[in-house]
Amino acid sequence: MINDLWYKNAVIYCLSVGTYMDANGDGTGDFQGLMRRLDYLHGLGVTAIWLMPFQTSPCRDDGYDVADYYNVDPRYGTLGDFIEFTHGAKQRGIRVLIDLVVNHTSDQHPWFKQARSDPNSKYRNWYVWSKKKPPHSNEGMVFPGVQKTTWNYDREAKAWYFHRFYDFQPDLNTSNPEVQAEILKIMGFWIQAGVSGFRMDAVPFIISTKGPKVRKPEEQFDMLRVFREFLQWRQGDCIVLAEANVLPETDMDYFGEDGERMHMMFNFQVNQHLFYALAAADTRPLVKALKATKPRPATAQWGIFLRNHDELDLGRLQEKQRQTVFEAFGPDEHMQLYDRGIRRRLAPMLGGDRRRLELAYSLMFTLPGTPVIRYGDELGMGDDLTLLERACARTAMQWSNEAHGGFTKNAKPHTPVIDKGPYGYQHVNAAIQRRHADSMLNWTERIIRMRKEVPEIGWGDFTVLNVRDPAVLALRYDWRNNSVLFLHNLHEQPREILLDPRVSGAHGKLLVNLLAEDHSRANESGKH
Repeated sequence: MINDLWYKNAVIYCLSVGTYMDANGDGTGDFQGLMRRLDYLHGLGVTAIWLMPFQTSPCRDDGYDVADYYNVDPRYGTLGDFIEFTHGAKQRGIRVLIDLVVNHTSDQHPWFKQARSDPNSKYRNWYVWSKKKPPHSNEGMVFPGVQKTTWNYDREAKAWYFHRFYDFQPDLNTSNPEVQAEILKIMGFWIQAGVSGFRMDAVPFIISTKGPKVRKPEEQFDMLRVFREFLQWRQGDCIVLAEANVLPETDMDYFGEDGERMHMMFNFQVNQHLFYALAAADTRPLVKALKATKPRPATAQWGIFLRNHDELDLGRLQEKQRQTVFEAFGPDEHMQLYDRGIRRRLAPMLGGDRRRLELAYSLMFTLPGTPVIRYGDELGMGDDLTLLERACARTAMQWSNEAHGGFTKNAKPHTPVIDKGPYGYQHVNAAIQRRHADSMLNWTERIIRMRKEVPEIGWGDFTVLNVRDPAVLALRYDWRNNSVLFLHNLHEQPREILLDPRVSGAHGKLLVNLLAEDHSRANESGKH
């Protein structure tokens, strides 16, 4: 049972194969290159790698427009390369999770091509069509300001098709039992190839009813139970990590009252309020978010993250809170995206301030759940705001101060490389930081080691302690008669707080700093 719940005390590292390491010199990262960097990831201490889409795709949306679910895009290598990679990861104690993008396909997928060309094809019902333009076609866009509609007319089909995302990503009719069966088939295929789970993209849209007359979609939560049961049957320790930016009152619908649905979910509620706390030095809304998302089944887990491959979505914050975060971390209009978020990487958002970066990471690694790191953030990589939309934070990994950051030998990389300014590869790269004990990379390695050595965070029950200072977050974890206390001061000035040993669990006179070789002994008045 403990092995099946490995995700409770994991450290997950997210990367895109195409931006990580190019082995064959064609300017695009590949699985052979990724295999060369497995020892780096093992040394960093990660226990699971989450791969962004790598299946065959036109790549108009970084692979989230899949054209073949059962193969590797030739740009990244072969299916054999992928299997060799999973074996290499397993030898190092690293599990592999992959993106499962089944809300929609590419419009170049053979299913959609057959659906649009033949109204009698079975694939016609695998998508969502309307003979007339639905009256609410200008509602529900995922990318407002970029998208103008969720229904597009297809001349070949002589009908309108539904797309929650871009117009080249037609939605699958996930209510169709044949589509659901195909999703299970896809999952089974990649389990056989060696994966330990899936990060399921856009889960609320997958389980929602779709159609020209659907104004308020109903969620088909039982679909999640079917996915879970299939995984339990095929491989007991295989998980689903759900991308579901939903309100706390629906969390249990996704997890299942008895944990019979999703194993993990990203905690968007905590993520957004964490950035508000960092911007305003006010932890009170964050504490509310922590308490609101506390109820969950014993086998379920939150994914805790700072930045991901998308924009920092602030849509769940109040308008005043959102503006506070914008002013602090993305004040210029070109730093913002989709009327709700910030498209920057973590380091430039925090002004490259090392202490603020350490504070943010320390919070992420000690909040209730499993930490999920974005590639390059362990170095403090920056962004390129000249690139469109979310591409600015999807630049190549910076390995050294060699040309193109050591990412490729190709003179013209297909993946952009940051080569100017303070975040250029000449200044921010793994090789330089590996040589300096106090670098961001080595500090991140230490905090990962700390997180893995403190299972109370992943397994225990947490309590938010009232220290009567909104700038300070005090969290206590209890598990198997052990208590661990974490204190974070989000104010720029030192703060003095009062801790009741009966409540805090700090009964002794010695406080040990888990991130450094030091400790604090209380004086006669009990003050540290």
